[in-house]
Amino acid sequence: MPSRAGPGLVRGRGGELTRGLILFGHGARDPRWAEPFERLAARIRAQTPCEVRLAYLQFIKPDLQAAAESLIAAGATSIRIVPIFFGQGGHVTGDLTSLIGRLRERHPGVDLESAVAVGEDAAVIEALAAYCLRSLSA
Repeated sequence: MPSRAGPGLVRGRGGELTRGLILFGHGARDPRWAEPFERLAARIRAQTPCEVRLAYLQFIKPDLQAAAESLIAAGATSIRIVPIFFGQGGHVTGDLTSLIGRLRERHPGVDLESAVAVGEDAAVIEALAAYCLRSLSA
């Protein structure tokens, strides 16, 4: 059974890093755009022993390859990628799928999986609806 060992690492019985999480966003030229992603990552890190990285499609570093390779270099054998996009548009179904394919070719021994875009999750839709309804009272 994996255990917490060190700053957010999930390690197996042999001490190896076993699982990592990458939050994947679009990116923007304004670096302040990434602040909500950094807060999200910090909140997740506080609640899981899993190592969490941020990655962006464009404009902001690191990109997906760099984030994944940093986890792999630390010993990750399984990486879950969560697209922080509102829907399953072209960046998720095209760009992300292609990037993951290239990572799988470079690292065939690593299990790389993608979740659906966060906006496709019913709980996320509920949270957004609640926010919108609260804005009516503001």
